[in-house]
Amino acid sequence: MSTDRALTVLITGFGPFPGAPRNPTGALVAKLLRRRRPALADITLVGHVFPTSYAAVDRELPKLLTRHAPDAILMFGLAARRQRLSIETRARNAVSALFPDAARSSGHLASIVAGGPAALLFGPHTRKLVAAARSRGVFAYPSRDAGRYVCNYLCWRAIEHGPRLAAFVHVPKLRAKIPIARKRQHSPDLDDLVRGGEAILVALVAAAQRRR
Repeated sequence: MSTDRALTVLITGFGPFPGAPRNPTGALVAKLLRRRRPALADITLVGHVFPTSYAAVDRELPKLLTRHAPDAILMFGLAARRQRLSIETRARNAVSALFPDAARSSGHLASIVAGGPAALLFGPHTRKLVAAARSRGVFAYPSRDAGRYVCNYLCWRAIEHGPRLAAFVHVPKLRAKIPIARKRQHSPDLDDLVRGGEAILVALVAAAQRRR
């Protein structure tokens, strides 16, 4: 990557999909784009919300990478059954034919790349992203299973398009605001996601700067 321009980070989320008419990742992306932290002062942040479909990923991701040439990609997706932020450590070479995407399309093959590796790894920087979220009081953990849906598909395509840094964070379904004393018992609210997402973003920026 060139060192004579501002570092650029592409931040992405997804729209609604069958079974999830409200996807919080779009709002999360919008809020992160408005964050004003010293660590982000000279960083160009680009936001994008994908329709939750395989075709949209294939159509829009290459255009985004060509247009913005990001140094890093921070992707968010919804995993409604999870209770904590989970930072994915790998993408599985797998697609589910059981769950249609928002375009009512489903995977026609069991794998993303026939004959390809079982998984692609994001890299060791994911450990620092987990630690960054926890440092802000947001429960997060590393995950080895990004599923078999569009989120995992985007993970694969983003790593495949390397060598830029990439990270994918699954967020849980949001709960209503609750007293701080009871938060350990519940999924996070949007404020928690923004706080954790900002910490992860700052840590990813630092990792990208070290790469330069």
